Amino acid sequence: MNELDLLTAITVFVLSVLVGVEVISKVPATLHTPLMSGSNSVHGIVVIGAMLIAAESHTWLGYVLAFVAMVFGAMNVVGGYVVTDRMLEMFKARPSEKKKDV
Repeated sequence: MNELDLLTAITVFVLSVLVGVEVISKVPATLHTPLMSGSNSVHGIVVIGAMLIAAESHTWLGYVLAFVAMVFGAMNVVGGYVVTDRMLEMFKARPSEKKKDV
């Protein structure tokens, strides 16, 4: 990787962080949880990317970074499904208690 490739990669990373912060800051708090729980596919892509990095790596540092990325990505996927499940539990109808005539 030469200097121009590294500079391009850093520029894309910084711009994506700035755009991401700007987009997420405009989301109302009431929509933040459904939005984040619906983004499980993005975290799944992170896990797949980490697997590809592990497959192409030839150093111990690459293996460690890929493992850490897979662990964090998997935690985000599982956490997203837990949040989605808890959110959907709020909308389930509670069993109504039968009223007893006294």
